[in-house]
Amino acid sequence: MGRNHEVTEFQDLLDDNGEIREPGWSRRMVQRYKRRMIKAPAFRIKEWDYYIVLGDGFGAAFTISDDGYVGLQSVTMLLTGEICTDHTETILNVLPLGRLHLPEDPQAGSVKYGDKRLKMRFDVYEGYRRIRCRFKEFKDGKDFSCDIKLRQPDMDRMVIATPWDEKHAFYYNQKINCMRASGWMEFDGKRYEFDPSKNFGTLDWGRGVWTYDNTWYWGSGNADINGKAFGFNIGYGFGNTSAASENVIFYDGKAHKIDDVEFHIPESSYLDKWTITSSDGRFEMEFTPMFDRAACLDFKVIMSDQHQVFGKMNGKAVLDDGTVIDVSDLFCFAEKVHNKY
Repeated sequence: MGRNHEVTEFQDLLDDNGEIREPGWSRRMVQRYKRRMIKAPAFRIKEWDYYIVLGDGFGAAFTISDDGYVGLQSVTMLLTGEICTDHTETILNVLPLGRLHLPEDPQAGSVKYGDKRLKMRFDVYEGYRRIRCRFKEFKDGKDFSCDIKLRQPDMDRMVIATPWDEKHAFYYNQKINCMRASGWMEFDGKRYEFDPSKNFGTLDWGRGVWTYDNTWYWGSGNADINGKAFGFNIGYGFGNTSAASENVIFYDGKAHKIDDVEFHIPESSYLDKWTITSSDGRFEMEFTPMFDRAACLDFKVIMSDQHQVFGKMNGKAVLDDGTVIDVSDLFCFAEKVHNKY
């Protein structure tokens, strides 16, 4: 069954019982998230802003999160030349419980975090976003810093409101693809410059009350195809998605909704070739991994087993009007994550 219910009416996300009023997806954030309307205890509320920016042979990812009883602030540096390497530093905070004051609207306000080692902030301006960071002793005693701008013109996004079957649990998520990246990141005396003519960033903005044990799948990528910005967001594995999935193709600023997708990951290795298929035949890809950014945290109560795999996507994507977009060697990622938190 297609999962395509589109929410178009402006309304509060939650009703008086703390449940999603209208599950579904939308092209803009028409449902208003209000933390005070959540009925679950504060230690179960999860809020985060995650950016990933990919250049030519390098990239970075940034997270500011308040997950109730724990905060995870992290920076990842990627080098994707002949030899692929990555390094992630994560700072854990005990019981932030909303004290980071992450904005309720991703189009307004600043997201900030600061301690002795890490100073990081995400700002929203008219038409663009800005990521600034300085991480002391990021790797081998050397600092990491960046100042990146992501251009966000008037364009469609992927917004999804997903309930769980468990009472008061929900997930409200916005993905913004195809934001052209400029600026720089710097490490070990070398500066890496982003080129807005071909480099892009993506925002993953999440708010909600999650159940304790979840495995999800997510893939995302951007590139210019036929002179226009193309992107995709694919994923599944969380909540009750009977109303809508989060699978969307972006082309020239417009969102094209597709049905369910499935990641066929080889049992032999995450680094062997995957296929990704869709129930409606509109997203059929072969994914050739280059490296696996694997991370495992095990603090007994909190556990995370992550495989964010970077590689090249080849295949076809079909727009709403039947136009076939041929995808060739698009550098992107696809991931499988198992979390208990």
